[in-house]
Amino acid sequence: FLNNDFSDEKTKKKILNVFNDKIDVIISDMAENTTGNKTVDSIRTNSLCSDVINFSLKMLTNKGTLVCKLFMGEDFLEVKNLAKKNFKKVDFFKPESSRSESKETYIVCSSLKTL
Repeated sequence: FLNNDFSDEKTKKKILNVFNDKIDVIISDMAENTTGNKTVDSIRTNSLCSDVINFSLKMLTNKGTLVCKLFMGEDFLEVKNLAKKNFKKVDFFKPESSRSESKETYIVCSSLKTL
């Protein structure tokens, strides 16, 4: 367990060093601290999700799966397009435990596209 700032490159290096090989699953429930401004909160958390997607490209096996929290908002399509560019299958899931008015949802990406 690491309690670090994921946006810090040192944290990413720590994670990479923990694993000697590629992994099968990454689950990220990270979100930026909310400000109360739904647009700003969405942009900040979705930027974090994009960062996790890009990081997963280094970490996942070819058939690996990524589950990552994101918020529905104006930059949602950018995150979706990034995922579709890099994964063969991209789906979305809103847990029953999430309030209906919440913009929170999860992107589920599987099977990396090979270049």
